[in-house]
Amino acid sequence: MEETRAKLIRAARTAFAEKGYAAASMDDLTAEAGLTRGALYHNFGDKKGLLQAVIEQIDAEMAARLAVIGERASHPWRGLLDEYRAYIEMALEPEIQRILLLDGPAVLGDPSRWPSQNACLAETTRRIRILVEDGAIPPVDAEAAARLLNGASLHAALWVAASDAPEATLGKALEAFRRLAEGLARA
Repeated sequence: MEETRAKLIRAARTAFAEKGYAAASMDDLTAEAGLTRGALYHNFGDKKGLLQAVIEQIDAEMAARLAVIGERASHPWRGLLDEYRAYIEMALEPEIQRILLLDGPAVLGDPSRWPSQNACLAETTRRIRILVEDGAIPPVDAEAAARLLNGASLHAALWVAASDAPEATLGKALEAFRRLAEGLARA
């Protein structure tokens, strides 16, 4: 069963990245995986469920990449900001741009309500709470700060992905995000 799921996710990920969700045919992607539509329905319910599984896989890969970036930083606060910067920059990657930031919200709704975003929010809240307790940043409500940072980075990434000039938009987004986030570290 896991092998079937993996084949379908792999085929869907390729199809969604190359053609977009709307243009990706369920018949074509199941044929590419060497499976039937029945296998898709059995494992994911429908095409939307398959998209959710693809997004969960990409989200997990992004989280792993971001964790490595954060761990390389000289200071936990800098690590958190480096992770947010990298997240916004990932909006330029074609697969992330198309599947996660353009098609995902159009099909699955508000990304701030996705399980991966809620997990990220909880982790960021925990990390900010520790930074405040350690005196690394001035006292601030950890949940409020986490919600603002998460929301700003998510919307910056959505803005970059949807832009007609993503590189230029990225520069603007990163500069504004940096100024916003660095303000939290000032007394």
